[in-house]
Amino acid sequence: MSLLKPFSKLPGLNSANVLLVESEEQFQQSLADRLVEETAFTVNVRLAKSLPLPLENDESRPRIDLVVFIINLTSELSLQSAEASLKYLDHRYFLGKVSFMVTNARNAKAPGERLDAVRKLAASLHCPLLFAEDQTPDGATNATERLLTILKVAAGLVPMATALYLSNLTRSTVVQDIDQPSFD
Repeated sequence: MSLLKPFSKLPGLNSANVLLVESEEQFQQSLADRLVEETAFTVNVRLAKSLPLPLENDESRPRIDLVVFIINLTSELSLQSAEASLKYLDHRYFLGKVSFMVTNARNAKAPGERLDAVRKLAASLHCPLLFAEDQTPDGATNATERLLTILKVAAGLVPMATALYLSNLTRSTVVQDIDQPSFD
């Protein structure tokens, strides 16, 4: 299994390709359906439970402009799967072409330590961390709009903006004090 590389293929004209990675596929399909409804440009959505992607479709697979790891905070497996999948991405993806989306952050069953671990992971990789409310239609719509904004820039569809520049503006930061309480 090889690394997924961001610049190994040519981009499509007026289109963007996003890879949604979620081990449990709870929010992945509804987010994909909403992303495809975009009419200003063509959005192609690829779904995966984890990385690496199979090699048999490598030639027909388009260039992936953005990789989104969807992490369900109520599931330890979801976080572990995302962490394990990171090693199958080329280092150039971390220049603005990776983001993390967290679901169930408001759930009382989600431990605060897991949210802190995701925040530290996103901050260490200089990646945006988005929060999504997956239980309501409005929450899914808001998550889609935020993700589309990042996708447009990552795909090069916004003039005078680069994914690296947007990444610097939207990256997650963690307070350096370890004893700092979480936002629970």
